[in-house]
Amino acid sequence: MANEFFRAYGADAAVSITPGANGRLEVRLDDELIFDKKAEDNKFPDLGRVREMKKSSRKN
Repeated sequence: MANEFFRAYGADAAVSITPGANGRLEVRLDDELIFDKKAEDNKFPDLGRVREMKKSSRKN
């Protein structure tokens, strides 16, 4: 997952993938929450969802 963001943004991207208690998973890009597993019916993101996250958080 992180590789998709590094490919798009390069080394300047600050990607944080944080597993937590009770199966919680949050993904942040430059401190912006772009994925929360609990908020998405406890489903892990597939490649299509990762690409959606990447598109929605594109830097201009």
